[in-house]
Order: sequence, then structure tokens, then C-alpha cells
Amino acid sequence: MRSLLYLIAVILIIGWILGFFVYSAGGLIHILLVIAIIAFILGVIRKA
Repeated sequence: MRSLLYLIAVILIIGWILGFFVYSAGGLIHILLVIAIIAFILGVIRKA
């Protein structure tokens, strides 16, 4: 389960970076970044 959260976080961060350079998705990119950060933090908390 932990590796799945990390995978989702990495995919969302990559999507955010791509969207940041393309500027086509607008606010959706920032929502993806927030979701990725939350997934990463949950993974760190559950690991500890």
C-alpha cells in the first residue's frame, strides 16, 4: 500500500511539472500538486 501511495505521488508530481510548462490545465495543476503532497505525507506518516 505504501508503494502505491508513492507511485501516485510521483505520477501526480510529474503531471504537475508537465502542466506547469504547458499552462493548459490552469488550476487543475495546483490541485494535482496538493494531492501529490498529501499522498506523500500520508506515506511518510504511515511509514513512521
